[in-house]
Formats: sequence, structure tokens, C-alpha cells
Amino acid sequence: MGISILIIKTNSAEETIALGGKISRVLKPDSVIALSGNLGSGKTTLVKGIAEGLGIDRKNVISPSFTLIREYQSKRMNLFHCDLYRLDDLQQISFLGLDDYFSREGVLVIEWAKKAEGLLPDDHLNIDISPVSESKRKFKFSAKGKTYKKMINRIKEL
Repeated sequence: MGISILIIKTNSAEETIALGGKISRVLKPDSVIALSGNLGSGKTTLVKGIAEGLGIDRKNVISPSFTLIREYQSKRMNLFHCDLYRLDDLQQISFLGLDDYFSREGVLVIEWAKKAEGLLPDDHLNIDISPVSESKRKFKFSAKGKTYKKMINRIKEL
């Protein structure tokens, strides 16, 4: 059946970006990644790596804290980057229209995703990021659904 939890540690921002690149290799259109972690934990850095792996210039990827959702186009697959930090309740988040992104041709990555727990699809990938030190991070991957269990196994093999 496969594992449903995986822990990976990185020692620098560059290693976090490389991890994002590995993740991008197993993504499919309509993938949903729910990121959680405190301010400065590395959520946007990981998204930069995912973007780069999808063929998007990571220098263009910035946290969408004020715009809430940024869309990046790529020949391989589009990236929809959402940040729920400034939203306070489920009703505000539901007005954002996240469910429209669940079926679009691209990957949806949501920062501060725990705020939207009741709105996420049944199948998605959770990644909880914890700082270990100033530059080191711990990533705990947990799968919701068979598709994402397979995805975790593929990430582990890379």
C-alpha cells in the first residue's frame, strides 16, 4: 500500500529549493499541496523549488500574502500559489474560491493551509515545515488519499 508519512530534513535554503524540485517531478495537474509552518519556516522557499522544477523562474515567485493567489504559467504545468496568512476565518477563505483551483490544469500549493482544513479536497498532500535551526528544516509529509501515498513513495525514491 505504501507509506503515508515521510520526514525529510534540509540543511539550507538551497537544499529546500532542491527538495521542491524533487516534489515537482511527481506532481500531476490537479495536485493539491497543503503547507503549514510558522512564519519563516520555509514555505515560500519550498514553493520556489516546486516552481523551478515546473520550469518557472524561481526569482518571480514571491509570497502572495497580499494578493492571496498568484498564478504562474509553465509549458509543463501551471502553478497556483495561495497564501491564507491574512485570512482569519473559514468564511473568508471560502469566498476566495479555492475549489475552483482544485480542478484547474495545474498544481495548487496553499500556505497556511490549516486555516482551510474544512475546504480542502479529501485527497491532498500535507507538508508541515519546522525549523530545526536558522538554516535547517524538517519536512513532514502526510498523505490524504491513495494518490498522495504513491506520491510520497516516489518522493522518497528520488
